[in-house]
Amino acid sequence: MNRLIIMVLGPLVFLISLTIDPIWGLTAPAQVVLGATFWIALWWVTEVIPIPVTSLLPIVLFPLTGILEAKSTTLNYGNEIVFLYLGGFLIALSIEKWSLHKRIALNILLLVGNRLSHIVLGFMIATALLSMWISNTATSVMMLPIGIAIANQFESFKGNGNQNKNRFGIVLMFGIAYGASIGGLATLIGTPPNLVFRSIVSEIYQVEINFLDWFIVMFPLSMFLLFLTWFYLVTVYKVKNERHEGGNETIKVELGKLGSVSYEEKMVAAIFLFTAFGWISKSWLLDPFIDGISDTVIAMVGGILMFIVPGKNKKPLMEWKDAIKLPWDIILLFGGGLALAEGFKVSGLTLWVGSNFTLLEGASLILVILFMVAAINFLTELTSNLATTTIILPILAALATSMDVHPYGIMIAATLSASCAFMLPVATPPNAVVFSSGYFTIRDMAKTGFVLNVISILLITLFVYYLLPLVWGIDLGSFPEDFRLLDANS
Repeated sequence: MNRLIIMVLGPLVFLISLTIDPIWGLTAPAQVVLGATFWIALWWVTEVIPIPVTSLLPIVLFPLTGILEAKSTTLNYGNEIVFLYLGGFLIALSIEKWSLHKRIALNILLLVGNRLSHIVLGFMIATALLSMWISNTATSVMMLPIGIAIANQFESFKGNGNQNKNRFGIVLMFGIAYGASIGGLATLIGTPPNLVFRSIVSEIYQVEINFLDWFIVMFPLSMFLLFLTWFYLVTVYKVKNERHEGGNETIKVELGKLGSVSYEEKMVAAIFLFTAFGWISKSWLLDPFIDGISDTVIAMVGGILMFIVPGKNKKPLMEWKDAIKLPWDIILLFGGGLALAEGFKVSGLTLWVGSNFTLLEGASLILVILFMVAAINFLTELTSNLATTTIILPILAALATSMDVHPYGIMIAATLSASCAFMLPVATPPNAVVFSSGYFTIRDMAKTGFVLNVISILLITLFVYYLLPLVWGIDLGSFPEDFRLLDANS
């Protein structure tokens, strides 16, 4: 019955928006887009039908209502950002196919030693570094069995009541989940909300967020939050700094199973490093000499090379059958979100939303950022972080215009906070993956994650408000004049 109500409610609200006279000062097109947004957002959040299928609705709704032509709508599904993600994921699939990610992770763990707290830190660092480049879900899935193997060797601590709880195991599971989410903050391809931000800024302001510029600010934030999280976990769960002699042995056994580094691993690593160097050096090395170079072009070069460079058996490192694991659902969600953002712009809904944020206009910018970070952080405990940022970022762009502040402040803060939901298994795939281990209850995660949510809210607010303007050389307190001209033209 609930599913039926949700299935009917979305289209019903949309039909009402079509048939009644404009209300609340909306124009007729803006009201139609608002109705369509309610329908799409409701189905995205509840997943009453698969999210990628819901993401196709703009292709039907916008042309039929005259908001956008079919050609203009579908162009958003082939946006440059979609192919940046596609190229990055082809590289990630190659790394996974040849188990290079597992070898990297195990060697990092071997380096940190066999003290319990150090093992946890090693797992978190390895997971975070990997999730900067490959999917958070894949990273946590890969790290989980290694973590369980080590945790199972350790003697259980006596918990409250009659239940034995392996505190070390609990902290290790949390470390894997939270490390995957936190690591994704550091790079533009680390987590989908980062790419949504980049695509919407490109769409609205015609500004390309540089891979290196993002990394310079977000990598320190990611690492600082990672160490704070580690310190909090080992302190609250009283993981003593004693040695776990079996830890290194388990890691060596797992490394032994991988054997010596294969030719294919070396080739995949070379292409990955070549791509990463291209992203990092683009602004100061490649741009002056190569016209048209972009992060997307570099990603596609890396992805295509995986299908060209042969392995030891003369077959390419990647075959098309390997690409069946590509996340087409997320790619369609990107397209649907960009189409929705375009509908906001052309219908005038963006300006209407921005003009109605009167409650926040009088507040200081740091309080607005703090409010946005907290609201989105807790909202994404129950909703998809990708769907949430896709819906909210165009609205925040309008809010920045009405408040006459730089849009980067509130938009980046919202983007980062969407990836820091630590309380519930349903909040992020890494949370769900480690919950399946059975080491902790939902109550355990909620209690632990609530404090980490608060820590991340405060840290993101301070980093965005104080560090971002210094490193990027922008004034968060004023709306850029070149952005204003683009707003006026659109």
